[in-house]
Amino acid sequence: MYGNFPLYTIKGVKENYNNVVLCHMGIKKKDVELAKTLAERLKEVRKDKGITQENVRFDLNMNIGRVEIGENCISLPTLKRLCDYYGITLEEFFKGISTK
Repeated sequence: MYGNFPLYTIKGVKENYNNVVLCHMGIKKKDVELAKTLAERLKEVRKDKGITQENVRFDLNMNIGRVEIGENCISLPTLKRLCDYYGITLEEFFKGISTK
């Protein structure tokens, strides 16, 4: 459970990873505040490392533009891949992020 919402796991369309989606009465919900916090953190880490979105696009074949503005969510395996690319651990990425 996440608050009053039951958690369901669905298969990603383009990936073979499981994505957690919040569902309430059959309607999928996205935690907008958390998505924006993660987006800001991703952008901060990338810029601190001196890496451009174009670098990520060519090196990882991954477009992170919409993720960094909070329009698209990111799966945990994709986040791990980005953290590896940026040379940080998941623990370092999540340090200081509050989910309240």
